Amino acid sequence: MTTFVDRVELHVAAGNGGHGCASVHREKFKPLGGPDGGNGGRGGDVILTVDQSVTTLLEYHHSPHRKATNGKPGEGGNRSGKEGEDLVLAVPDGTVVLDKQGNVLADLVGEGTSFVAAQGGRGGLGNAALASARRKAPGFALLGEPGDARDVVLELKTVADVALVGYPSAGKSSLISVMSAAKPKIADYPFTTLVPNLGVVTAGSTVYTVADVPGLIPGASQGKGLGLEFLRHVERCSVLVHVLDTATLESDRDPVSDLDVIEEELKIYGGGLDKRPRLVVLNKIDVPDGRDLAEMVRPDLEARGYRVFEVSAVARTGLKELSFALAELVARHRARRPKDEATRIVIRPKAVDDAGFTVTREEDGLFRVRGEKPERWVRQTDFNNDEAVGFLADRLNRLGVEAELMKAGARAGDGVAIGPEDNAVVFDWEPTVTAGAEMLGRRGEDHRFEAPRPAAQRRRDRQAERDEASQEFEDFEPF
Repeated sequence: MTTFVDRVELHVAAGNGGHGCASVHREKFKPLGGPDGGNGGRGGDVILTVDQSVTTLLEYHHSPHRKATNGKPGEGGNRSGKEGEDLVLAVPDGTVVLDKQGNVLADLVGEGTSFVAAQGGRGGLGNAALASARRKAPGFALLGEPGDARDVVLELKTVADVALVGYPSAGKSSLISVMSAAKPKIADYPFTTLVPNLGVVTAGSTVYTVADVPGLIPGASQGKGLGLEFLRHVERCSVLVHVLDTATLESDRDPVSDLDVIEEELKIYGGGLDKRPRLVVLNKIDVPDGRDLAEMVRPDLEARGYRVFEVSAVARTGLKELSFALAELVARHRARRPKDEATRIVIRPKAVDDAGFTVTREEDGLFRVRGEKPERWVRQTDFNNDEAVGFLADRLNRLGVEAELMKAGARAGDGVAIGPEDNAVVFDWEPTVTAGAEMLGRRGEDHRFEAPRPAAQRRRDRQAERDEASQEFEDFEPF
């Protein structure tokens, strides 16, 4: 059974905002006490937060669909709906959040670091909040916005100071077990280590972490063996340690060729791994042939510029010198690393002349409006209520949408779409002459929508002609 997962695809959905309430206060001898509809509650967010007690993404491998709760609708008596609860998902330290295209959205390192993966929808305003001097008792309320729904990919990159790399059965797990309190599985067959193991080492006043990465083989950077799955865990490490087996039983292997193979795989994988400080550990010198081979290859490795340590995890020899050498490299790296600064809140206000929307004319003559405010207002409008639609028209007019449509060449009756192609609201544009609030009849009605809609009629006529031509073609019988 799988007990370690370091890459998952997560489907998250934030909560929807609650609808606003359209209500009029009523009590004895006060049949029209004014609007008292409350606002809808905000939908809950989906938040990814680093938790040091979590070490794997296994939970999201089994349950990849996560949804926050919705906001509650508003009620009469100026009672606002309850906000949806945020869904906080604990992830391991070192989790990278990506979109489906592989773009990095967030790099979560450090206890408590968080990222909002899906934003909850806003709650709709009730008619009490929509009342004004000219619209004293609105017969409508705004709808709650739907929450974000998106697919993200979570990748775990182990956060450690030192990474032990080498062939399977080179003794990496044995080495980390005697240098720290980690207790990885140890056996004499290849690919014993199936998951990265972390151990904490203390050398003098320096405390650092060591990661035992599953064994690499030729072609690991292209997906052969287990290498590609776990090379990402080496990316964050500041020091690399080549653990070379001096007592291998395979006739076609030796420590120098093993080192060359692993170095080539690190170079192909990229990420700057070939630039990291590194040491070479000649392991298993407790075996007589192993000690002889270590003494033979050590001058060659030192000639290449490597610091070489002869150790035995079984006899526990050479470990003190190795641990202090690693502590020196780690301390040097930490000293060069820039100090972490407090997170700054950056405010980027929009330009004064930025209208916040665009109007474009498409090939078929349709005018398309794109912008955060117009699209949000459309999502919040109840199109079954004429007064709500009239309120939307007034808001768009005040924003300047009508003026931009005129500049773009739109005429009365032309089709206008607000929103993206796959989810837009299309209507026939009629320029506003007076404010809609001054033309209202009964509550919930707007007489502007009683006028004929020529563009809609033209579209229906064209569709009828196409249907008629298609039917004639189907009824055609060849001689």
